[in-house]
Amino acid sequence: MKEQSGLIGQVQDWRVALRALLRLIGRFARMVTLGAMASVCHAHGAAEGPRGPSVALYYGVNPPVKDLASFDVVVLDADAQFNPRAHAKQHAAWFAYVSVGEVNAERAYYSQMPPAWMRGVNEAWASQVIDQTVTEWPAFFVDAVITPLWKKGYRGFFLDTLDSYQLIARTPEARAAQEAGLVRVIRAIKARYPKARLIFNRGFEVLPQVHELAYMVAFESLYRGWDAGKQRYVEVPQSDRDWLLKQAALIRDRYRLPVLAIDYCDPADEACRTGTASRIGQAGIVPYVTDGALAGVGLGSARQH
Repeated sequence: MKEQSGLIGQVQDWRVALRALLRLIGRFARMVTLGAMASVCHAHGAAEGPRGPSVALYYGVNPPVKDLASFDVVVLDADAQFNPRAHAKQHAAWFAYVSVGEVNAERAYYSQMPPAWMRGVNEAWASQVIDQTVTEWPAFFVDAVITPLWKKGYRGFFLDTLDSYQLIARTPEARAAQEAGLVRVIRAIKARYPKARLIFNRGFEVLPQVHELAYMVAFESLYRGWDAGKQRYVEVPQSDRDWLLKQAALIRDRYRLPVLAIDYCDPADEACRTGTASRIGQAGIVPYVTDGALAGVGLGSARQH
């Protein structure tokens, strides 16, 4: 009886151990299944469309508010005949375009800038390239460019020409000095107006220092571009596209920032517009496809539904 009882006990112990093992295997299998489902959902979500707010850019004089209001963010030219406060209840957040790296004679603050601050010319846009190493430049930019727009009611700014210094800086040391100047300008804006939302147009080189100050990062011409010098629409070379896609992945993965691609198509070429916007969105990037002068309402994620 004792031997039989011992045998029965061993069997029971074995059954308990087996049930525990099966529960453990079942739990592990469920974890693997859920993990796989999550991975599939994540991949599917990335392929479904862009990650970030929808954005439009309109640089005409009289913005068509009704047509632009469906976007989350609308970037307007700083000199546009527009009052952000009068349209504060619209869905869109109104951002002002400002040029950090260049200036042209049409801007009101141009006459206040000493000629020594301008070190080169961008022939394609007939604008002067600004020396970012000038000590007074950050304070001047905030006082003369940002503050009047803030008083007007803008709470977001699209910082353009962040890479124009490369036209005048030919050595690694010169480029590093220009980049340090850009960082000072960006930090000066946020120091004066901490609640300002900033969209960087490129500026890849300074992102390690100021990425926490950015609301979004943009770049132009992922698939289709605009050649300002020759006044024509162009296909972007594959090598340029691959490089930009790597930058976009880095910005999203390392800095957790949304990315905007601004591409250009003939407004009459609907196939180009819709096809380009779709390709950008499928890459997980916010699309905006417009004309070369940004004078019309383009096609973006807000207008694809």
